[in-house]
Amino acid sequence: MKKIFTLTFLAVLASVPVLAQYSDVISKRGGTAAPFLGISMGASGTGMGSAFVAKADDPSAMYWNPSGLARLEGIQLLFDHTSWLADVNYNYFAATYNMGGAGTIGFSYTASEYGDMEVTTIDEPDGNGQLFSAMDAVMSLAYAVSLTDKFDIGFNPKLVYQSVWNTSAMAVAIDIGVKYITPFDNMVLGMSITNFGTDMKLTGRSLLALYDPDPDNSGNNDKLPTNINTDEFPLPLTFRMGVSWDAFKGDYTRLTVAADAAHPNNDYESINLGGEYSYNEFLFLRGGYKSLFLTDTEEGFTFGAGVRQMITGNIYVHLNYAFADFGRLNNTQKVTLGLSF
Repeated sequence: MKKIFTLTFLAVLASVPVLAQYSDVISKRGGTAAPFLGISMGASGTGMGSAFVAKADDPSAMYWNPSGLARLEGIQLLFDHTSWLADVNYNYFAATYNMGGAGTIGFSYTASEYGDMEVTTIDEPDGNGQLFSAMDAVMSLAYAVSLTDKFDIGFNPKLVYQSVWNTSAMAVAIDIGVKYITPFDNMVLGMSITNFGTDMKLTGRSLLALYDPDPDNSGNNDKLPTNINTDEFPLPLTFRMGVSWDAFKGDYTRLTVAADAAHPNNDYESINLGGEYSYNEFLFLRGGYKSLFLTDTEEGFTFGAGVRQMITGNIYVHLNYAFADFGRLNNTQKVTLGLSF
C-alpha cells in the first residue's frame, strides 16, 4: 500500500507542470467549449466559496474531487437545482454506493435546456416564425477507493454533450482526484484535475450550405452542397489544489476552514476561500469568497446554510441552500436536496 500511495502521489505531482504548460499555451477567456462544466454543483461547496476540493464530503464530490466519494457511507442521493444567469437553470443528480473495502461507485447527470427561442436573421431581426433550442448535458460514472487509512484516490470518466438547433458536439473526458489526511491535526490536502479530454466540434445539418466555387462565371453550378467546417475547441481543463482544516471541534460545534487554488486553461489563476460552521452536525452555516486575485471578475462573496435531519433509523435528509454574488450580473442561487441511508 505504501508503494501504491507513493507512486500515485508522485504521478499526480508529475502531471502538474505538464498541465500547467498545456494551460499556458491556450490560456484565454472564452477559448474553450462547454463552459457550463465550470458551474459548481452542490450547495455545500458553492456556499463555501467553491473552496471544496479538500473537503468534498457529499455526492457532489464527483464535480469537485472524485476521491471524496471513497469515505461516503452507505447509499447517498443528491439533487441540485441551480438558478443561473440569464434565467438559465441547471439540474444535477448524483448517486453513490459504498461497497466496503472494494471502494465506492457513483453516477451523476447534469442537464440544462434553454427552452425554445425564435430564429432571427439579418432580414428578419424580430424572428422568422421558426423556433430552435439548445442543450447542455454531461453524464459520468465514478469510482473511488481508500488506498490507505489516510489516502484516497478517485476517477470520474464522463461524456459531455452540447447541441444548438440542428448541430451538436460531443466529447469524452475524465476527472482525477486525490485526498490525503495529514498528521497535522487531521488537516486534509486535496488535488483534482477536471475535464481532461477530447476537443469538441459542432457538426450537423444546420451547417449545410450552398456554395458557388466561381462566382465570376455565370455558366458554372452556383449551388453546390457543402458543409461548413467548424473549429475544434478544448474542454475547460482545471487543476485545483486545496486544504481543509477543522479549526475548532467541540462536543457540539465545529468550524472548518478551507482554501483552494485553481489553475484553469481558460482564465487566470485564482484563490477560493471558505468556511463552514456546524452545530451538532444538524445546522450548517457557510460563507466564502470566490475568485480572489482574479482580475475583471464579477464573482465574489458567497454564503449558504443547511440542515441534516434523521427521519428514521439510519435515513437522513439533507437540505442546503447557497447564494453567490455576481456583481453587475446579479446573483445565482442553488438548492440541494440529499438523502443518505
